[in-house]
Amino acid sequence: MGSSTSDAIVVDTAHGALHRLLPLPLVVEPHEGSLTLTARSRIVIGAGIGGFDHTVNHLIGDVQKAAGLHLARAAEAADGDITLRLDGDLTKHGEEGYELLIGADSASLSAGHPHGLWNGTRTLVQLFTHLPGDATLPAVRIVDRPRYVWRGAMLDVARHFFSVDQVLRFIELIARFKINRLHLHLTDDQGWRIAIDGWPTLTNIGGSTATGHGSGGWFSRTDYLEIVTHAARHFITIVPEVDMPGHTNAALASVPGLNLTGTSPPLYTDTPRDLASVGFSSLHLAAPATRDFVADVIAQLSADTPGKYLHVGGDEANATDAWEYREFIELLQREVHSHGKQLVGWEEIANAALLPGAIVQHWLHGDVVRRAPASARFVMSPSGHTYLDMKHTPSCRVGRRWAGFIDVDTAYDWDPATLIEGITDDRIEGVEAPLWTEKVATFEDVQHLCFPRLACLGEVGWTAQHLRSWDTFGPRLALHADRLQRIGVPIYRSALLD
Repeated sequence: MGSSTSDAIVVDTAHGALHRLLPLPLVVEPHEGSLTLTARSRIVIGAGIGGFDHTVNHLIGDVQKAAGLHLARAAEAADGDITLRLDGDLTKHGEEGYELLIGADSASLSAGHPHGLWNGTRTLVQLFTHLPGDATLPAVRIVDRPRYVWRGAMLDVARHFFSVDQVLRFIELIARFKINRLHLHLTDDQGWRIAIDGWPTLTNIGGSTATGHGSGGWFSRTDYLEIVTHAARHFITIVPEVDMPGHTNAALASVPGLNLTGTSPPLYTDTPRDLASVGFSSLHLAAPATRDFVADVIAQLSADTPGKYLHVGGDEANATDAWEYREFIELLQREVHSHGKQLVGWEEIANAALLPGAIVQHWLHGDVVRRAPASARFVMSPSGHTYLDMKHTPSCRVGRRWAGFIDVDTAYDWDPATLIEGITDDRIEGVEAPLWTEKVATFEDVQHLCFPRLACLGEVGWTAQHLRSWDTFGPRLALHADRLQRIGVPIYRSALLD
């Protein structure tokens, strides 16, 4: 939802705590004084919290890391305590909003929904100095809610595979900045990374290699469950993508019946030279196994994915005839809807007849996006601002350059509501930053390309546009870059932050 321009933030440049907040909250009112937690301080479990131990446990662990202080639990509040309340009233702050009040004697955090309570704990943890032995919090009142409901990161595990543990770590890192969607690009020409019951060759063959002849891998259903469960504890929704009808060579190489000739092509492990070189593979509706394949893949992903979204890809289907492309997308959305899920696809799906509620993900061509019906929703991922596989600067050791160089100022300084004429906040679901991994082979490189740029996306998606400026954001980003480095994240240290 958009935020009214009547909302105001109180900015006191002498109040150092404001430089600790990222994304910037909607309303911040600094007060005099501070609250110093001690060994006698507790977390008070107030109304409605009982079923959300994971949020309380996260807060206890994070305070331990930030301030070196272990907080016990209590049922009744006393001086020096932090009280958590969940009142169930969504009219005040919405599902993700919260109110945090820190005074000289105690602190309280209230929200209408568990997601809002989680978001408030992330802000509370940011307010510590994160210096050894410092358990002081500034006196402040914060009232907050996000601009957009979708604030996403995309990790391509198809071109190069990343393990369950690495994906879990990625979830923990993006949650620091209130990112709440993890879009997993699970299949492409170079790899199929999710096991599907009844189709073992998809992973045994299609998951056996990676771009550049690297080692392959895939997620079992148990692995996928571990990922979605860990994400849920961080209030992150997993959005699985199985790309169709193009970008499907790994599937075609694995299942002969997906080919019109009945013969599979060889595995493909190259990197396309440029955008004109992609889109050489395609599923076909007339192939004997295609419809069963589509039905089984979508049925299993629907059953295993708690979130309401299924991403069907749909991009760069250059080897698919226009008529068949439209029929294929319409088949996909019928299958997705039959399982009670919401269809998401790259902007090219706007060329098909979309059902109400379809989410179109913009990445390159605004004229294609505008073909979507009035009932469509949009996720904004403009390649020139959000593509994390692009180099930060020309001197970067890893990354691509076809969409331009994206330093932190470029990643931050854009407004989703002015990208495409006629698509304003009332039609925008949110924003997302994709990381394609054709040339990203290690998890160290994943982190180096993503951080701290994903923090920029976090604020673009959360903070009302009229409250954002690079001048106030840069110092806050520098502080959080320092914090990431201190926990061992191999970030790119932009010269703009020095």
